[in-house]
Amino acid sequence: MAALFAESADLDPSVPPSGTGCAECTAAQGWWVHLRRCTACGHVGCCDTSPEQHATAHFRETGHPIVASFEPGEAWLWNYATEEMGRGPSLAEPTARPEDQPVPGPQGRVPDNWRDLIHR
Repeated sequence: MAALFAESADLDPSVPPSGTGCAECTAAQGWWVHLRRCTACGHVGCCDTSPEQHATAHFRETGHPIVASFEPGEAWLWNYATEEMGRGPSLAEPTARPEDQPVPGPQGRVPDNWRDLIHR
């Protein structure tokens, strides 16, 4: 059964996302597979399949344990500290990357051999 994550210091539904892509990958002209959004501060980072795994790095650096999927059509949360998947309150818009943004993304920065570069 999925956990229910209630409002707490680790989950602020009013905080908007930091952008439409991984903050660190965007700054470094990198790329990602899927995106995750911190529910405490709105930081958008790349998933653990992505080469740089910035969402997990954000958890390790800040202690913010709960992320939401930032993918269209997905409404789940993950708690890194307890390794539980769950659900919670609706978050501030936008709740996902733009639907026209490809996966992996962003368009124009994904190498042709991206499958060889991901974590499995």
